[in-house]
Amino acid sequence: MGNICRSPAAEGIAKKFLENRILDGTIEIDSAGTLDYHTGELPDPRMIKHASKRGYKLDSHARQFNPENDFEYFDYIVTMDDDNYSEITSLDRKNKYKDKVYKMVSFRNKIKADAVPDPYYSGSDGFEQVLDILEDSVEGLLNKVEDDIRRENKSEN
Repeated sequence: MGNICRSPAAEGIAKKFLENRILDGTIEIDSAGTLDYHTGELPDPRMIKHASKRGYKLDSHARQFNPENDFEYFDYIVTMDDDNYSEITSLDRKNKYKDKVYKMVSFRNKIKADAVPDPYYSGSDGFEQVLDILEDSVEGLLNKVEDDIRRENKSEN
């Protein structure tokens, strides 16, 4: 929502996973919130602390989703929960970009979760749970992106 917990954590995890796959720099990753509460701020210090223990660097500055640019620019728009999914899809008034909008948990493989919960008002366990869900889901998301790229390259040849 405010782009200081879940989204920057997903961004940091995705960047690290791409680096591990030797794909860093080939896919652009960015995060944004649906609200402008924290625009310009760094991620929540608690999320930075928990993520850094797992080897993730969270250093993006919060920004609000910009429908005029982001729908067109990004190939995948991934939301953390039903509220954010509804908010983002409501900004697509002509349903032009509906095939680009996903729920993060739709890519999960091992962890059962209906959403990535907001850990802002929770304790350490909440931040750890979010990181667990995101690690599982980001892995699945990157697998989908790689598969889509391979399919696209085959169809071009």
